[in-house]
Amino acid sequence: MILYPAIDVFGGKVVRLRQGEYDDSTVYGVDPVAMALSFVDQGATWVHMVDLDAARSGEPVNRSVISSVASAIVGRASLQVGGGVRTEADAEALAAAGVTRVVMGSAAVADPALVRRVSDIVSVAVGLDHRNGVAATHGWTESSGVQVDALLGKFPTASAFVITDIARDGMLTGPDVEGLAHAVSQTPIPVIASGGVGSLSHIAELAAVIGLNGVIVGKALYESKFSVSEALAALS
Repeated sequence: MILYPAIDVFGGKVVRLRQGEYDDSTVYGVDPVAMALSFVDQGATWVHMVDLDAARSGEPVNRSVISSVASAIVGRASLQVGGGVRTEADAEALAAAGVTRVVMGSAAVADPALVRRVSDIVSVAVGLDHRNGVAATHGWTESSGVQVDALLGKFPTASAFVITDIARDGMLTGPDVEGLAHAVSQTPIPVIASGGVGSLSHIAELAAVIGLNGVIVGKALYESKFSVSEALAALS
């Protein structure tokens, strides 16, 4: 299983939101590049970034930050980036910035054919962020009205699904192990868990889900619940 330590960028700073609420955020640093390097120095082979500004407004104001992170870790780790990836042009710009894989959420749910086109440009993970199994869009501010289960078969060219239980995100209360195991059973495409991890025991629970590809961890690292190296040891 792959560990994806997460860097959420808002206004150029490293922040974490609680349950996706923009007015409930905590700043954990002002240097995303240094944060990424610290993760890679501990053995991370991937870094997961989210452009929260772009997720909300569509404006790629943090693209230079993303490019700097990609340059800093090139040859050592891969970079996965989500937030506001809504067009082929967005994907092209991120690929040119050194991003290995983009995460498409709202745009993918609205237009599954877009994922097929973007997949010709760069590897695509489809972000399925949900509340009680119903996919949310537009920076988690709107409900799509569509069940995650119904979406798993709509993206044959996706290289992964990033499944986030919004109610658990940033809460450190534990991942939706049962729901993730069900998702894994429903698709041959790799599934990456996101949301709720707050301890090494939570990491161990996910490691026991047969077929789960990876786990994104953010707040638990920033709150020093465990380190990247400890999480990697737990996964191995």
